[in-house]
This record gives sequence, structure tokens and C-alpha cells, in this order.
Amino acid sequence: MSESHSLFTVLRQTADAQVAGAIEQLVAKGADHDLNRINLIDFSARYALPEEKVLSGFLHASRLGIFDMTWNVLCPGCSGVLGAHDTLKALSPEDYHCGLCACGYEASIDEQVEVAFTVSPRIRRIGAHDPHTLPLWDYWRQMFWSSGIDISEDSFERLVDEATLEAIELPDGEKAVISLQLPAQFVIVFEPVTHTALFLDVKGEPTRDKQTASLTFDGAHAPTGTVEMRPGPLRLTLENRAGHRVLPAVWIAGDALHDLLGKRKPIVTAKRILANQTFRDLYKADNLNIDQRLKITSLTFLFTDLKGSTALYERVGDLAAFDLVRAHFRALLEIIASEAGAVVKTIGDAVMATFVRPDQAIAAGLRMREAMEQLNRERGTQDLMVKIGIHEGACLAVMLNERQDYFGQTVNIAARVQGQASAQAINATEPVVKSPAVMELLRSAGLTPTEKSVELRGIADKVVIYEIP
Repeated sequence: MSESHSLFTVLRQTADAQVAGAIEQLVAKGADHDLNRINLIDFSARYALPEEKVLSGFLHASRLGIFDMTWNVLCPGCSGVLGAHDTLKALSPEDYHCGLCACGYEASIDEQVEVAFTVSPRIRRIGAHDPHTLPLWDYWRQMFWSSGIDISEDSFERLVDEATLEAIELPDGEKAVISLQLPAQFVIVFEPVTHTALFLDVKGEPTRDKQTASLTFDGAHAPTGTVEMRPGPLRLTLENRAGHRVLPAVWIAGDALHDLLGKRKPIVTAKRILANQTFRDLYKADNLNIDQRLKITSLTFLFTDLKGSTALYERVGDLAAFDLVRAHFRALLEIIASEAGAVVKTIGDAVMATFVRPDQAIAAGLRMREAMEQLNRERGTQDLMVKIGIHEGACLAVMLNERQDYFGQTVNIAARVQGQASAQAINATEPVVKSPAVMELLRSAGLTPTEKSVELRGIADKVVIYEIP
């Protein structure tokens, strides 16, 4: 039995069977470019499979070694990959610079860090495993641009035909002199391997005089420069000192280029991965360094607590109470996972969970309340009363006690909001309740939240919270 066959056998036992089958089919029959930086949102749509099951399946496959998972820092302007990392631990706390857009960015794991999957060379070797052997335009499409840019054959042909004045492969140590006719438009010389760029601001009266410009590729990520030129002939000298081949292209910064760069599609972000239960289960402490502090601009926190659990142990006895509490945890954890959330930790009889969107947390909270009512009906008691608090906002992803955790005022407020909840009530803050998806969810359920202003311990100002009856 081959190694890959053995790994797929294990995958079918750990992941959803349909997802495992689709992954195996892709690996066996997909084109090389289909197996590099796979966009899981696209994959889900192509095979008509639920996104969460696909995400879980690829995480299992990555853990088995079928795929290599990469964390790619993207430029929000052009969707170019500014840094590709094997682990989130390698993410730099410093700014990433895009030569094409002439901008620097601090990597936000909300939208700027893409998580993509490439087939492992031990399973199947593809061109992207040796990127310096890829044809020029294949390198641009497979290595420079992320899976979040929507490149169709038509749009790419238009880029090459209408916007490209020249594109060459320049071996290490060589020099090329290119003669161009500059149009009266802004022109960009950009090289995707070293991310080196030169901007030519072409304007004024046309000239017949020879103009010159030069660019050296040495991997130093020199600041992007702008040179004023006039429409007419240009002698462009390109020199490669990078230690490997380079692939410079000369582009007109017009409609064809802007149209291509403006077409985006959804990607799986680092935030979504960190808030995924399968990832937390499989990778545990492998994802962050102890000193890392990753900013998240928006994450939804849900806290629960079992009301009167101490009295419950006294009333029904340790054994019966333990069984009840365990049933309560089992129901809550299943609901959190099914609503695309992840359990950060349990503290006594309480749960702390995260969700990418507020409506996922509200849906989970409503289902939790129903689940406790069902457990109570089955036992003919009212012993299980869960208090729930939900808040959304900015936070830091950190490592605490050898596991991924979250820190910040958003977390504190979410915990305090839960503490204000009465038995079987769901308390949520204004950012949660006023989000359009939550408003629609509550309207469909026939629920009207009651607004109140409360003081929360450790919070200077009063906080407006809504009780969902």
C-alpha cells in the first residue's frame, strides 16, 4: 500500500467522507495550479460541500502531511503575497511593504493573512514546489498573487495584451537593455520575486530624444522610486544581482491592470482559522509564540455559566450533578462547533468561546438555551440554567498557559456581560445586537431584545446591553 493511499484511508476516518473523497479526487486529477494555494471557499462551492466541513477536512489532511498549510500576508491593494510563512509563529511583528502599491502594512489577521493549502511534494510534486522553474506568467499567477484575486483567463489575457509593455526572464548575474515606447500614462516596472519596483510618471509633450532608466534587483527591498518621463522612447537597463532569476514586467497602470486587481473573492483568513475548533484541537500550542501579540480588529466572544451549580451538587449529589454538568458541556460544545465557533477554554462550569461573526454567536446562544430546556424536560427538572453573555470587538491573540487565548477589554466586557445575565437569559452588547445579520435573525425568531444600561466591574463607563428574552 502506497503512503498516499494510507494517508487518505486515515483521512476518511477522521474527516467528513464526502470532503475526504473530494480532496482525494483533486489530488489525483487536478491540474498542478489547482493544487497550489487552494482557496477553500472556491473548493467548497465547486464540490457543493459545507465550508466548515471542508475547512475541517483540509486541517486534518494538513496534519496528516497531505497538504502544507501556509500563512500568507497579503497586500490589501493588489492582493500580492508579501510574505509566505509555514506557521503563524513566523509572522513578523513589523510592517510588510508592497513595492507594487508603494505602501507598508502591519499584518492584520482579520483580512490580510490568508491561510491556503498546497499539496505536499511527498504526495504529488507540482511546479509550485520549484517556483524558480515556473514559466514567467505562471509565477505571477501562482506565487505572487494570492488565492483571493479572481483571475480569469479573459482578464489575464487582457492584462498581458493591453497593459504589458514588456516582460522578461532575467537569469542571475545578467543584464538586459530593453527599448520601449512610453505612452502618456503612468507606467510601473515591477519584479515579483524581489518585490522591486520603479514608477515612471509619463506626462508632458512627446519627445524623440532617448530617455534612460535603470533598475537593479538585489533582494534588498529598496524603497519604490518615481521618475518623471515624457512620452517617447525609453532605454531601460535591468540588472540581476539577486542570486536567482527575476521576472520583471513593465505595465501601464490603466484600466486593464486596475480591473484585474479589483476583482477579489473570499478567502480563509487567519482569524477564521484561529476561531475554528478543529484547528484548536489539532494544532493546540503550535500556532503562536509565547511573545506574539496578534491584533484582531473584530472577534465575537460568548461566555456561559451554569447558574447555581454549587447548590446543584448539594441538592442531587456529586454523581448525579456530575452527569448533568457533563451533559450540559457536551451539548454546549457540540453547538459551538456546529455554529462555526471554537471553545477557548472551560473554567469550572463556564465556557469561553469565539466566533468570527456576531450572528453565529447569537445562533449558538439561542440553541444552547433550547438544549438546556430539552435536557431539563428529559429529566423532569429545572436544574440546568445557563447564563450567556456575548460581545464583539477588538482583541489580541496570545499564548497563555501553553495554549492560544485572547486578551483585551473586549474579552473583559464579554465576561462581565455574562455575569449580568439572569437565568436562561442571553445578554448581548449593542455592536452584536445592532449588526444586520443579528437583527434579521432575531426578527425571524420573533424575539425583541430589552435594552438596559449597566455598570460593569472594571469598566469606567456604563455599557448598554440587550437582554434577549
